[in-house]
Amino acid sequence: MPVIDYKCSNCGSSMMFDSATGMLACPSCGRKDDIEQMPDPIALVPFVPGQVQSYHCSSCGAELVTEPETSATVCSFCGSPVVLSERLSGAYAPRSVLPFTINKQQAQEAFRKWCRGGLLTPAGFMTADRIKSITGMYVPFWLYELHNMVEARGQATRVRTYRQGDYEYTETSYYDIYRKMRLHYVNLPIDASEKLNDELMDKLEPFLYPELKSFKTPYLAGYTAEKYSYDDEQLLPRAKEKTMSYIDAAISSTVTGYTSVTYTDRDVDTRVQRADYALLPVWMVDYDFESKQYIFAMNGQTGKVVGKPPLSKGKLFAWFAGIAVVAFVILRLITWALGGDLL
Repeated sequence: MPVIDYKCSNCGSSMMFDSATGMLACPSCGRKDDIEQMPDPIALVPFVPGQVQSYHCSSCGAELVTEPETSATVCSFCGSPVVLSERLSGAYAPRSVLPFTINKQQAQEAFRKWCRGGLLTPAGFMTADRIKSITGMYVPFWLYELHNMVEARGQATRVRTYRQGDYEYTETSYYDIYRKMRLHYVNLPIDASEKLNDELMDKLEPFLYPELKSFKTPYLAGYTAEKYSYDDEQLLPRAKEKTMSYIDAAISSTVTGYTSVTYTDRDVDTRVQRADYALLPVWMVDYDFESKQYIFAMNGQTGKVVGKPPLSKGKLFAWFAGIAVVAFVILRLITWALGGDLL
């Protein structure tokens, strides 16, 4: 398999992507190269179907085995970054990439800060001193542009109460609701990796799409990367499902001033304008706590952390007990205000 290892022309060391400058940097001599001005050797690699799972590191010669989905990694023997070019060419060539803007040290600090903010997590977890690994990964996503024609029908009511003399009247008015809308969604992200948790990836949003770059392999240097497991047609049903909550919210925003609204029919005609294959930056955190493994994900641009931390039974009991005490006090005060006994 063709392997790309970017060597520094000054000292021969392996160069890596620097999230602070957005350039390819040499950790030894400090040389920096503008990625946008570099030719991309991936364009010269023909696409060959198949799943080759081993490669030779061009720095130390070690033969390593990778998973079929891996398209960029770091040699576990010498630490050199390598790009497995065959897995990024032809049908697997991404259209765009969102470079990391948070480096590994910043990601660790952001994760520790997030752990300290857990009000219901065990004290031992909050110290964030059990990080087993933190890996910068470019995750494959399909970015959809969906054009939707929406028609919705329903009924609404408007209720008003008024007094005349000694009587109180309630008047209910009924209305038919009809809405016809065009709703377009751009850069709707759906992760295309089979082994990553879809719910976890969805919660990482939003990403900063104005910073998308045309794909060049130097952006991957020093990080791992996955190629997609599912194509855009296979993931289209999930993309359509994801837009449903947005569509419902858009319809509801146009129906205001009513006491109640019930929709009886909703028709959505969705057309795919385009679907682009992109690599988005994610820090994956492997955390060990009380002999259990917890996986967290961090947006490589914004530092947003998602995942399910453990909960402290003691803190949960204290929290519910506190709510019960406050509710009891409020109830007694209401009783007293209505003329009852405070005690």
